[in-house]
Order: sequence, then structure tokens, then C-alpha cells
Amino acid sequence: MPFRDVREFIARLEKEGEAVRIEEEVDWNLEVGAMLRRAAETGSPAPFFQKIKGYPEGYRMFGGGAAKFSRMAIAMDMAPDTHPREIIEEFTRRKNQPIKPRLVSDGPCKENIHIGDEVDLFKFPVPMIHEGDGGRYIGTWHATISKDLDSDWVNWGTYRHQLHNKNTVGIIYSSAVKHMWTMYTKGYKPKNKPMEVAIAIGIEPISQFCATTYAPYGISEVDMAGGIRGEPVELVKCETIGLEVPATAEIVIEAEMESDDTMNEGPYGEFSGYRTGAREPRPVIRVKAVTHRNNPIFTMSCGGVPVHDDAIMSLTKASVLLEALRARGIPLTGVSVFPETAFMVAAVAVKVAYSHVAEDIAHIIWGAHAGHSTPYIIVVDDDVDPFDLRQVLHAFATKCHPHRGIIRLEHSPVINILPFLNRKEQENRSGAKAYFDCTWPRDWDPADVPQRITFTEAYPSEVQERVLAIWRKYGY
Repeated sequence: MPFRDVREFIARLEKEGEAVRIEEEVDWNLEVGAMLRRAAETGSPAPFFQKIKGYPEGYRMFGGGAAKFSRMAIAMDMAPDTHPREIIEEFTRRKNQPIKPRLVSDGPCKENIHIGDEVDLFKFPVPMIHEGDGGRYIGTWHATISKDLDSDWVNWGTYRHQLHNKNTVGIIYSSAVKHMWTMYTKGYKPKNKPMEVAIAIGIEPISQFCATTYAPYGISEVDMAGGIRGEPVELVKCETIGLEVPATAEIVIEAEMESDDTMNEGPYGEFSGYRTGAREPRPVIRVKAVTHRNNPIFTMSCGGVPVHDDAIMSLTKASVLLEALRARGIPLTGVSVFPETAFMVAAVAVKVAYSHVAEDIAHIIWGAHAGHSTPYIIVVDDDVDPFDLRQVLHAFATKCHPHRGIIRLEHSPVINILPFLNRKEQENRSGAKAYFDCTWPRDWDPADVPQRITFTEAYPSEVQERVLAIWRKYGY
């Protein structure tokens, strides 16, 4: 059964040993961020903070709910030890059976309503996440909701939001591959109309996952979430704007945005593991109303060296790439996007049916929406498990020719917060990409192909069976 809200999800994580309650009082100023970072780097259970310094009893904070594939599996009502390959396949199957949301008249997110002068975002424990950040960030694990001016399309995304003052937050979305940017520049800006924006914090896990996915242009993520959940997401109307938001959200911010209305934003410790992007004027969102549950749970992510919550992008991106390659008839056996690489490296295992199949794979991926944030592609033979980083690295080191096996594409569009871009490249969104062909050449004589030495490939079956019998006898 799908989780109704983030509270049910956290309770399940606790039951499975994937989350732990922190009863000690913690400070929103760096301490919460440091604990989340430590938990991410050690693979420890997701911390659920019960007491926040300077805030009323009952105001809580939670992060790390998607930092491991086991937690993604739990969110999808699958066994925690489900293999990532199976999770990706199931995610792909379900998302292609969308279910429209259901509008309800009321919901827990309406338990407290503050409009106009009553709005004060500092009433929530908005964290200062990293030393050196441009300020406190209220939006790091949430859904930013906006509507196309010329159609019924509603977009859910996850864009970072810096807290400027009690009723103003920033946003970074200035990239042509971002749907919200397209919505605004295509529809609202030419007509000099403000864009209505809702920020839903603390939503059920599948809705959160879908807010981070690479949905095609014009596809509503909330429909996709319904398909993955197996039942509609319940939505409720906002108080002051014409948008609908998750009824069980912990906190909902209702606002309007105009691109010419800016304040200095950033920098911020990003998903890549670096603090990137200069502090510069970026659009702001002027808040009209806030609604929230009693004893709200503030959900957040702590960006940094992977793995952390952005690991969900490894699942959602792999799903998109899997579909794109299959649609072109590529005989692949698996696609992995390693969380450890800040989802910037994709590994594709393929049955090499023709020469230069790696080139086709690379251009299909780079032609997909998700390709702008995939600067590196590793193509391996089908006897390599693309989900096993050790096997992929071994194939890379032993089968990729340093000259003819590495192919670069210069002056290629990329997302503009990649750490290796210089200032000019960031401004122009112009970088480079490369793919690594780690397959044996088709024109080699089979006798010249080196034989891999592993337990299953270098010993007779009877020897393997004898060794395994001894292995099990001695408790290995």
C-alpha cells in the first residue's frame, strides 16, 4: 500500500532500521547539516530530529530519506534488499501507467493558515546547512509547483530556495533544460504576468521522487506519481493562488514570481559535492500565504560529496535512459547511474551486435532530456554488471583504449552548475562530454580477446562446487 504522507514513510523507515530518532536538542545553524552529512558519508540511518533549538516542541526536521536504494525500495513498497536493477525496472513500468490526481476539499496541510502579514517563514526551523552558504535554505527537499500559462500542464520540480526574509525566498532555475524556466519565458514573461508558484515541503515519498525525475516536457509529475503509487495523489486547492498542492504536505508556501524581481542568491553546497556558482542576482518568490500541519516536519537534504538524497536521481535518470535506449533498439542488458558520481556518470552494458555501438548509445543519451547532466558515459560488454562499480572500473581500466576508446564532444550544452565549468562556460551553458568505449572491438579475432579471470570463469564447475561446499561449511 502507498504511504499517505511523509510521517507514515518515516515510521516505516524506523521499523526497517533505516531511520533513527534524535532526541537530543540540535541547532538549525550548521549542526543539523553536519549530522546529515555525517550520516550520508557513513551510510547511517536517516536522522529524525525531535528538538530544534529555538523552536517550539513538536517542530521536527528530517533528511536522508532517499540516500540509499534500500530507502527508495521501501518508498515503492518493495523489500529493502531489492537490487537496484529491479527497482529501476519497476519504477519504469509503473511510471508509464499514470493516474490523475484526486482533488479533495480539505487536508492536513490546512490545519494552520497564515495569509498576508501573518506570514513569517522564520517560524519554521529553516537550516543553515553548510558553512559558507549564502544563507538559510528553505527549499532543498520539496516540490516546486507551477502551471503552464497556455495549457493544463502542471510541473513539479525541485529547485533550491534560499530564505531571504520572512516572506521572500529565492530560486535558481535559469537553465533552458528546466521546465519551469521554459514555462516562464514562453508564457508569462512575454505577457508581463507574474507566475504563481507553490512550494510543498514534507510530501509523501513517491511524489517527492517524481519532483526530481526527468519527466518529458508537458508531462505532469503528479500523474506519474499516481501511477507509481497505484492510486491517485490527493490534492487540495491553495488559499490565495490557483494551484493545487498535496493535501498531506507538512508545509505549503503560496507565492508569485517575476523574473525581473531579483535578490542576491547563493552560493550553496550542491549535489556535486562542491559549493558552486557565484553569489549573484536571481529571481525571488514573494509569499502570499503559508499553510502547515500541526507539529510540522521540515524535510531537507544536505548536499555534498555523494551519496545523499540526490541518489534518487540515479534511479529516475537510469529509468529515462533505459527507455530511450530501448526505444532505439539498443541490445542493452542494464543501465546504471552511479550515486557516487553525483549522477553524472552512466554505465551501459550492451551485447555488441555491431561496431561502434558505443557511439550510438552516447548520442541517444545526450539527445535525451537527462543527457544535459550526464557528461560521462561508460559502455561495457554484457558480461559486466553495470551496477557493480568494481566491475565497471575494471572494464574501464583494461578495455578502454586511452586514445581510440575515449571520444570527446566539445562545445556541448550542459547544466550550468557543474564544478568543472569555468565562469564563461557557466554563463553560456557550454561545456563538453565524453564517452568511454570499454567493449572488445568487433573486428578482433576471438582468439585475441583476453580471457577474464574470475571464480566463475577460470575454474571448472566441479572445482567451484567443491570450494563452495567448503566455504559454506566454515561459515563464510
